[in-house]
Amino acid sequence: MGLHTGEIRTARAFADRDAVKHRLVTLVKDNGQPPLSIRYSIPEEMQKGSSVGNIAKDLGLDVEQLSDRAVRILSRGRTQYFALNFKSGHLYVTERIDREEICGGMEMCLLNCEVIVEDKMKLFPVEDINDNAPRFLKDSIDLQISESSLPGARFLLEYAEDPDFGINSLQSYQLSPNQYFILEVKESQDGNKYADLVLQKSLDRESQRSLHLILTAVDGGQPQRTGTAQIWINVTDANDNPPVFTQELYKVSLRENAPTGSLVLQVKATDNDEGSNAQICYIISKVSEKTLQKFSLDSENGKITVKEPLDFEETRDYTMAVEAKDGGGLVTHCKVEIEVIDENDNAPEVTFTSVSSPVPEDSVPGTVIALISVNDLDFGDNGKVACHLMDDFPFTIRSSSNNYYKLLTDSPLDREKTPEYNITITATDKGTPPLSTQKTILLQISDINDNAPVFKKPSYTAYVPENNPSGASIFSVKASDRDLDRNARVTYSILSSNLQEVPLSSYISINSQTGAIYAQRSFDYEQFREFEMQVQAQDGGSPPLSSNVTVRVFILDQNDNAPRILYPSVGADGSALFEMVPRSAEAGYLVTKVVAVDADSGHNAWLSYHLLQATEPTLFSMGLHTGEIRTARAFADRDAVKHRLVTLVKDNGQPPLSVTVTLNLVFAENFQEALPEMSDQSGDSTPQSDLQFYLVLALALISFLFLLTVTLAIVMKLRRSRKPKLLQCFGPDPYSKTGSMFPPNYEDGTLPYSYQLCLSSDTRKNDFSFLIPSVQVADNILCSETALIWKLYMSFRDNLG
Repeated sequence: MGLHTGEIRTARAFADRDAVKHRLVTLVKDNGQPPLSIRYSIPEEMQKGSSVGNIAKDLGLDVEQLSDRAVRILSRGRTQYFALNFKSGHLYVTERIDREEICGGMEMCLLNCEVIVEDKMKLFPVEDINDNAPRFLKDSIDLQISESSLPGARFLLEYAEDPDFGINSLQSYQLSPNQYFILEVKESQDGNKYADLVLQKSLDRESQRSLHLILTAVDGGQPQRTGTAQIWINVTDANDNPPVFTQELYKVSLRENAPTGSLVLQVKATDNDEGSNAQICYIISKVSEKTLQKFSLDSENGKITVKEPLDFEETRDYTMAVEAKDGGGLVTHCKVEIEVIDENDNAPEVTFTSVSSPVPEDSVPGTVIALISVNDLDFGDNGKVACHLMDDFPFTIRSSSNNYYKLLTDSPLDREKTPEYNITITATDKGTPPLSTQKTILLQISDINDNAPVFKKPSYTAYVPENNPSGASIFSVKASDRDLDRNARVTYSILSSNLQEVPLSSYISINSQTGAIYAQRSFDYEQFREFEMQVQAQDGGSPPLSSNVTVRVFILDQNDNAPRILYPSVGADGSALFEMVPRSAEAGYLVTKVVAVDADSGHNAWLSYHLLQATEPTLFSMGLHTGEIRTARAFADRDAVKHRLVTLVKDNGQPPLSVTVTLNLVFAENFQEALPEMSDQSGDSTPQSDLQFYLVLALALISFLFLLTVTLAIVMKLRRSRKPKLLQCFGPDPYSKTGSMFPPNYEDGTLPYSYQLCLSSDTRKNDFSFLIPSVQVADNILCSETALIWKLYMSFRDNLG
């Protein structure tokens, strides 16, 4: 075989020892690359499972890498004749191969088998073997020949059929030896061979009334096969005018969709004889079985009609011989050729040879989704097919090679907008009218983590009443993720807050799965009123995506604090110290003012003041919102000197909380006048506590020490001075206004905790300028002790109150 020319020549002369039949396998390939096409020549009728060739080796493929996805074997048509052994790489036969059934009378019979390996195509032609002998449709041929027939008269004989092809088909005819007839073999335009029986010598009915000849059909195969037919010739009386057809050859074109019973054509023959010798009968004499199934001939009028529906894809043309025979036995023949015209009666066939589903939503444009095979059994334009998509989807379809199309992505995909597509592919041929086929595939789009969790609101505000139970849920946040499965699995966490003093975990926690926020402790509005935190929602993708939201928590005040009295200060029994009111006070005189505060806020901290009890209710009034206690009228002589008032301070909460304070008032013009009333509490007050007893005892002890110190000081002074003068720390008149031991502001009812009773330094200097230093020391000690006694008294009074 020529390396570059492809010519196959004999390398030596044929020898007797050589086999008669040979099988050749030819390989066509380019330089250094896998072959573009492979052609195998095989005999028909191979057994199933027979090996055609090692296609993996011829393609240069690694057998270990073969798989039904890497290499696919596709045969056109409805029958798959070949398959691939993925372990050995051999191509083997899966169905019976009959050349005559597949190709009929075509000169070259090829079975196209496409191997999809990186778009390489492979072809497999099938070689014919001589497995059929020529065969006559009739084993016996009866001829009526008039004795008047002249030498040279021709009689068409039945022709034989041989389904084989080429040299194995019918080659010639042979006639048994005789003195009257010879054979003249001819070839028709369709390549079929037929024989005419030619009269060489005139017949004599009187000498020989019949003849018996043997017609032999011979093919060219090795070994040679033959078929025979018996020719019986009956010599008749003279009928010197045979029928004559108007045409020797009738040709007609017929569409394959011609209805059953429709007229194909009408043959016509005439006879110049008269009587029975002119009566013509039409007979189909030389026709194949398939032609005889499709057409019928009216023996009287010569009309040929359609007997069964025609199929261009099955048989494209038909040939028949029509015999016209008169009543005298003379016969003539004509030939009829019927061409079938293709109709667009086959819709395209669409096959998805490979589909990738699901497709990731981040697939770049141009990603191959599916490989589509399209085939149309029609011919010419009727068999040309174009594919397109029906819907406006982000996909496109492109022609690949040899009736293959690729379905590709045309633009970016988004699973969150469209999770799946029903892609309808329409294949339309170019016939008139065009036929189309639709095929739909469901394409799933797989998810990638391209969406971060999204909260429903840009920020959240939560309101929590104070004194909430520990561990209670106070709020809940929710984020959604448009992705799927793990990519949409959201977990929550707290990133930060503005609570800097204490760890965040001691105040707040969050459920990582539900987003519920829990209080770890009870909140106190009076401790802090609001705080904010950053909550993060993170999905489970790789890498994970997250988003944050601010949650601001406001603590709502509850009425959990009762009012607290700031003034006046109260004792252990809830009573305030005595307040002195001048007897001369007129109506509206401000006796005192109750001052209270509430740690709550808002309505819970709005305070109101009420006078619950009074010794003389008509004598006093109290401001509802100011807490001021004033005289409602002037003091009368009949009124009691000492009064006890119980006041209530109440907030505006629900339920309201309150506190009471008891005030002791004494009507007197000075402290000396009020002191007996203040000290006499046996009838009005409850028994004093042990603490008061000890305080009185301490006061008596201190008084004793004070008197002892004063006595010692006087004795020392008398020893050192002949003219002792009485040291006056309290002024000339202890009970006068000018020399009073109480501060000037006593009249308004306010007394300080301590008061300096000693005179000013200038007064002492004038009165005691004659004293010696030791006496001055005694004076200083006396003044100091006096001040100390006054402080102890005031402390005692406060504790008693």
